[in-house]
Amino acid sequence: MSDYYAALDLPSLQLHLDLANLEQRFHAASRRLHPDRFARASAAEQQAALDASSVLNDAYRTLRDPLRRAEYALKLAGFNVGEQGNLDVPASLLEEVFEFNLALEEADADEVAAARNRFVALRGEIDARMEELFAAYDAAPKRETLEELRGLLNRRRYVANLISTASGEGIRH
Repeated sequence: MSDYYAALDLPSLQLHLDLANLEQRFHAASRRLHPDRFARASAAEQQAALDASSVLNDAYRTLRDPLRRAEYALKLAGFNVGEQGNLDVPASLLEEVFEFNLALEEADADEVAAARNRFVALRGEIDARMEELFAAYDAAPKRETLEELRGLLNRRRYVANLISTASGEGIRH
């Protein structure tokens, strides 16, 4: 796995990033590594420039998105991301999902809309907690912080799927 942090000259596993600074670093590196600058170079140097440019683009796409950045950082730290199933889904959320599924079966639009609004609010709470964990980890890197972050990512994925379902996918009227 390429080190996206190194590609953009950032400290490894930094979770909270200044997006304007990230963009500046990306553009500066893009100018330096752009394949057109190597048009007269050997085939090997041209290929190396293409490869470096590709890694740089992947790095920027990954690190500018907080969720992708968190998943990437967790992978770098040795965590298996996305393989937890329902391990970090609290019972209260599962109960709400059960009620939501009943509302879907009955096709009660008001209940579906209310459930969707609750899930959107929950996603916002999860995102806010993730930002807190980003700052906490950057200030004092601890494995426990990453473990909590991993659990939040799992919950967020679960909630995002519910929001998607409540927004019309799978609803029969």
